[in-house]
Amino acid sequence: MNKDFVQVDAFSARQLYGNPAAVVFDADDLPSETMQKIAQEMNLSETVFIVKPTTGEADYRARIFTPKSELPFAGHPTVAAAHALLERIPALAGKSLLRQECGIGIIPVEVLARPEDGCCA
Repeated sequence: MNKDFVQVDAFSARQLYGNPAAVVFDADDLPSETMQKIAQEMNLSETVFIVKPTTGEADYRARIFTPKSELPFAGHPTVAAAHALLERIPALAGKSLLRQECGIGIIPVEVLARPEDGCCA
């Protein structure tokens, strides 16, 4: 199995600072059990799997796993997923608001321009 992923340090512009979360792209073909095993292997507090949304109201759907279980929502994985998708998907780059579907529903994620010093995504 080959999946593209990134590790994002949420709440920091510096590598190896902030709150790390793995973001796995195009995970629609992964069963929940495999997502759980990948999260265990990553051994981070959370691993996010990006899948197609189930509603047209969302830009993407995020499934968030800890090494032990799936979460309906978590803050820094939401920020990490939005950051990773903005970097990866040109069609999202100009948006000022992303709509993330997760276990608790649609979460609005406001996109702010980066300050000149590059701090904080």
